[in-house]
Amino acid sequence: MRRRPGLSARLKLTLSYAGFLAVAGTLLLAVVWVFLLRYVPDNPQGLLGISPNRYLLVRTFAPAAAVAMGFLLVFGLVGGWILAGRMLAPLTRITAAARLAGNGSLSHRIRMRGRQDEFRELADAFDTMLGRLESHVAEQRRFAANASHELRTPLAISQTLLDVARKDPARDRGDLIERLRTVNTRAIDLTDALLLLSRSDRGNFTRESVDLSLVAEEAAETLLPFAERRGITLDVTGGATLTSGSAELLLRMVTNLVQNAVVHNLPAGGTVTVRTEAQGDTSVLRVENTGHPIPPELVPTLTEPFRRGTERVRTGEHAGVGLGLAIVHSIVRAHDGTLDLAPRPAGGLLATVRLPATP
Repeated sequence: MRRRPGLSARLKLTLSYAGFLAVAGTLLLAVVWVFLLRYVPDNPQGLLGISPNRYLLVRTFAPAAAVAMGFLLVFGLVGGWILAGRMLAPLTRITAAARLAGNGSLSHRIRMRGRQDEFRELADAFDTMLGRLESHVAEQRRFAANASHELRTPLAISQTLLDVARKDPARDRGDLIERLRTVNTRAIDLTDALLLLSRSDRGNFTRESVDLSLVAEEAAETLLPFAERRGITLDVTGGATLTSGSAELLLRMVTNLVQNAVVHNLPAGGTVTVRTEAQGDTSVLRVENTGHPIPPELVPTLTEPFRRGTERVRTGEHAGVGLGLAIVHSIVRAHDGTLDLAPRPAGGLLATVRLPATP
């Protein structure tokens, strides 16, 4: 944005300091006149018959007052310029850091020392903002790189299958079509997941009252056949738990959590428990599953896009595209809630979602 040139903040403060000193000096002279000089008689005998009189006092006092006023003005300008420079030095550092950030350097920090005041509070807030922005940009870059890699994989497989079919016309077309269909389905699922993740990040959805217990039952009913084929027992408990948000996104959130709990479970005989409850002004959803032990240091990475742990690999139906928990985290964040993941001592994971409750 183009602006007309104007006075700097330092010069404005300097003029303000000098102006205040000049006004203070003028008021002081006015006080001297009102409370002293005007009571001196203006006659040859002066006050109590003793010279000097008002005329002589004014003639003597006026030049000295003018010199004092000039000194106050110069002192105000010089001292104000120095004081303004010292006061605005932190702001200069913050401006320099903002320019560096605007040019793409997000690793720079102000780290202003000294006791707490408004400028240091601003500098600390700016450093915090830069840290979050740097983390967000790095996350987006990793996401873009991973998404490009994940989207490139099915396209490369399709290209390879087509090249093989072109070089070998006698190859079974039915097998080729089925493999191409599988690869294409995965590419579509990945694209849909990316679009859903982008939509939940924007948070542009219509809010309505949603009962998490009903959403949990619907998700469990949808995934029950899938759980039974894997030998997993699926249990849903809890009373009415109301919150405000998008019913579609909240259903996807619960579905992803339950699906993740079924997929990353024991080979057979595992369990998945879904519980909903209202705790004051908070609606709580818990999804707990059995499974292999998860290292605690792995848990914070589970919500990052395309991240999979040692035993979290893509196999079989409903295996996902590596965005399940990332979508859950994004939906929870868009609904002003929190997502807590904790490994169970006996193996498996406990996912706790807390959302603002509605009456």
